[in-house]
Amino acid sequence: MASRKEQKEQLRREREEREAAERSAARRKQMVGYAAGAAVVLIALVIGVVLLTRGSGGGDDGMNTSADVLPDGGEIPDQKITDLDEAAQAAGCELESFKGSEDSRRHVQSLDEQVKYSSKPPSIGPHFNPAPADGAYENALDVKEIVHTLEHGRMVIWFKKDLPAGERANFKAFYDDDPYQMVLTPDETRMTYAVAATAWSRDPLPGGTGRLLGCDTYDEKVFDAFRAFKDEYRGNGPEAIP
Repeated sequence: MASRKEQKEQLRREREEREAAERSAARRKQMVGYAAGAAVVLIALVIGVVLLTRGSGGGDDGMNTSADVLPDGGEIPDQKITDLDEAAQAAGCELESFKGSEDSRRHVQSLDEQVKYSSKPPSIGPHFNPAPADGAYENALDVKEIVHTLEHGRMVIWFKKDLPAGERANFKAFYDDDPYQMVLTPDETRMTYAVAATAWSRDPLPGGTGRLLGCDTYDEKVFDAFRAFKDEYRGNGPEAIP
């Protein structure tokens, strides 16, 4: 039978073990609290950065719009002509094609590299990686980036910067109505057209064919031509990536 002294010693050891376990649990709880607090702070910072980025016109959906360059409130007429050749002729637009080559699929190593394209705006040719996302852009990207997005099957609508605000609003409405695999951008190529559309067809491989719809003047009839061009060529690039 244990003596009273031994019993007290046993109780002391048990108490110390309990206290040690409690301290350890408290430290773990405290560390979890610190981690949770840090996570909350990190999430708040990320949200803040995202909101600031979106507020400044950027975003991971490719949208970079401004009420000054691409105002809302535009309207587009109902479609009357679905045949591309007929719609282009009715709108006074011209259709051109540019056969590609193996070099057309080449990636340039720098945006500073000079590339001579077969048309203004371009529809095919060497380009820079990565490709921009769908979007209505306030500020034009480098043309070598835009050509890459054509290779991925997107249709690009180009407009002159001095196009009247109401007409720019109508093209913004056209984009908003069906933005999938679409890019809307001001022109930086010094094209002679008021508005134009380009696409890059897969056939014939390996280079495919560049497609250009160019309209010297704006008229409501151009929207029939742009719809028919979209139906014909969108999503048909040599490197079909959604």
